[in-house]
Amino acid sequence: MAALILGCGTAVTSGDWRKLVARSGSSVHEIPATPGKSDVDPLVKSVTDGHVVVHGGDADLSAIVLRLLRIERLDVAIGYVPVDPGSPAAKLWRLAKDTVDAALDGSESRVPLVRDDAGGVLLGLGVLAPVRGTVYCDDDVPLRGPAERVEVRPDPVLGLEVRVVRKGLLRNKTSTLTGRAMQYGGDPVSPVRDGVTHQRPLRRWTWYRHTDDLRVVR
Repeated sequence: MAALILGCGTAVTSGDWRKLVARSGSSVHEIPATPGKSDVDPLVKSVTDGHVVVHGGDADLSAIVLRLLRIERLDVAIGYVPVDPGSPAAKLWRLAKDTVDAALDGSESRVPLVRDDAGGVLLGLGVLAPVRGTVYCDDDVPLRGPAERVEVRPDPVLGLEVRVVRKGLLRNKTSTLTGRAMQYGGDPVSPVRDGVTHQRPLRRWTWYRHTDDLRVVR
């Protein structure tokens, strides 16, 4: 299957990149880490057959999926060859050991796409830490007060998983819920999305399931 292959930042020095470059019939491009509009849009707008394969980190994958969302091209499926096979997104997608073959020739399926109220997307792991405030997961309230951290991950059924970690006397206490949306309100905190910290602290933050799913090849 022909693909548009995008290598992000230093990922183009890896052995997996050499395998991707050697792929016959595919279009290969080197782009910056956490690419933006001018790096991605001209390439993905031209995709009429096949799919996109991203080689890089979770932040790179998230940046490219955001561009697909912004230009209304979620009809384009996306494969992922992570530089770190243990990345949160790679674990959630349950990628095969040979990520190159899986990304190029795997089967297409759908996973929930999680967005936030600041215009971003979340594919692997979102973190608020530390926090003091109230957390809602749909109609449930897993937190009123302080916590070491709040973790959010896409969930294959409802949309997202919320994990609240509180400090205990001997060990941390955790509670986990799933739902379609998570809302935080309280002391200012700088959200971290797929390893990238938001530019300023905020008193309110929301992650929620998008109306359309993301098409992935794996």
